[in-house]
Amino acid sequence: MEQKATRELLEKVARGAVSVEEAVLKLKEAPFEDLGFAKLDNHRALRQGMSEVIYGAGKTAQQIIDIVKKMQENSQDTILITRLSEEKAAIVKEVVDFTYYPMGNIGVVGTMPQADGLGTIVIATGGTSDMPVAEEAAITARVMGNQVERLYDVGVAGLERLLSNMDVVMNASVIIVLAGMEGALASVVGGLADCPIIAVPTSVGYGASFHGISALLSMLNSCASGVSVVNIDNGFGAAFQASRINHMREK
Repeated sequence: MEQKATRELLEKVARGAVSVEEAVLKLKEAPFEDLGFAKLDNHRALRQGMSEVIYGAGKTAQQIIDIVKKMQENSQDTILITRLSEEKAAIVKEVVDFTYYPMGNIGVVGTMPQADGLGTIVIATGGTSDMPVAEEAAITARVMGNQVERLYDVGVAGLERLLSNMDVVMNASVIIVLAGMEGALASVVGGLADCPIIAVPTSVGYGASFHGISALLSMLNSCASGVSVVNIDNGFGAAFQASRINHMREK
């Protein structure tokens, strides 16, 4: 059950529209459901604010379909499927109505929620080749209720491209920076912006980039303060963290 749904249930109890016994029964629903090949975490949205995300890589199309159907039975309005190949997406689409974003290999079942974050998450890439990971981050952030602005192909090889967008950089609530090769863009943005920077090394570059390890080490050694780093090609993880920052409110 989502936090919003839980609040609505408790408000109904307060108004007398739902009995205490009915509410207790609803809240006692199994925290997870065993599908045989997967154990669906039904209480994750209540604990963390977002329901379980389906990681498509390694799962069959039928397994993805079964998980989606079970999540829909549990009143999950929006479902995110990451690392979903076009081939699997075509099979799933025969049974499930959803939107597929081929650039990011990501699918969204249901409607995008209204943006309710504190500000805008800016997603900046060093080059066009970083866009698949960037789109995974962008769609994930949108599904989590964030306003997103893209700054693609603004790498250090032509720094004027980034500098001409300083208004976007300075007005961001969080910036996700994606870069391969030497990964220098994260340090540059970190030295310009006053908001948290989440760096994503991508597996883009020639041999000595070691499939993203070079960018990862550069980002970990960033001279600029306020730069944190996620794993190679982990656009989803960066967006998840950025969304939490963008939804932080006084408690």
